[in-house]
Amino acid sequence: MDAFTAVHRPQWERLKSLARKRRLDGAEADELLELYQSVSAQLSLIRSVTAESALSAQLSAILAQARTRFTGAKSNIFADTAQFFVVSLPAAFYRLRWLTVIIGAVFVAIASLFAVWTAGNPGVLAAMGSDAQLQQLVNHDFVNYYSENPAASFAGAVWTNNAWIAAQCVAFGVTGIFIPYQIFMNAQNVGMTAGVMFAYDRGDVFFSYILPHGLMELSAIFIAAAAGLRIFWSWVSPGPRTRLDSLAREGRSLVTVAVGLVLVLFVSGLVEAFVTPSPLPVWAKISIGALVLAAYWVYTLILGRKAVLAGEYGDLSEDDAGASVRSV
Repeated sequence: MDAFTAVHRPQWERLKSLARKRRLDGAEADELLELYQSVSAQLSLIRSVTAESALSAQLSAILAQARTRFTGAKSNIFADTAQFFVVSLPAAFYRLRWLTVIIGAVFVAIASLFAVWTAGNPGVLAAMGSDAQLQQLVNHDFVNYYSENPAASFAGAVWTNNAWIAAQCVAFGVTGIFIPYQIFMNAQNVGMTAGVMFAYDRGDVFFSYILPHGLMELSAIFIAAAAGLRIFWSWVSPGPRTRLDSLAREGRSLVTVAVGLVLVLFVSGLVEAFVTPSPLPVWAKISIGALVLAAYWVYTLILGRKAVLAGEYGDLSEDDAGASVRSV
């Protein structure tokens, strides 16, 4: 074994040196692969002659280090980050654009119907609370909600709550039931609150406190709902793929949306905590909210369209996603 080691150690040292080298030219890359194959055979021979030893452990470590140079090497974190924000995320948002608009329109329609129904029916108002309780809501509680806690902690609470709702929409959308239920319940809550405010002639206060942050916050929920429904539809109508493969592909692609919405909702949380209750004029607060929403759509329609036209789907690379089987 000592003689075997003395003969082959230069190869091992050379392989170790190449594996540690930051950049390899073509000849060095070929040499790395050849040495890897040779040393792998030598390790097998050593293990067939003797039990596990310090030498075999050393060679295993060298081979593992060399293997990362041509399989499983880490990608550049800055390139991955740029790929996510410039290509993958806007492509995912762009693919959901029309469904997002449709869900938003349905939400507004349901909320409006509940608002009209609540404001125009004294029996509904009475069922929601006494006159004193509703007066407390419209004159104090509704406005105080946005300023009763420190802005920073309120922003954090709103952010985590809304991000959790968005993540649930993406994750549980596969059921096909969760999304319609969530949209209906949220529209009902918003609509009935609006109905109470309008019944007491405080509709202007309602919009001045909802619109600044609600434009982007509600849009984020619509986007998450659209992603969830697309995942649901991927197994209902898989096309040329198997149902499992179609579901996996859509799920991998649209989980990007859940990650991206964490950042979107962080911005809307800041607006809700610092802009909505601020002493700024109402037009200024609503303008800030509208600018945030406009920035989202510019990001989605420009970068997203470019990425989708380039063939980006938002899925993992072929190596990471693995092979798939087409249905017959």
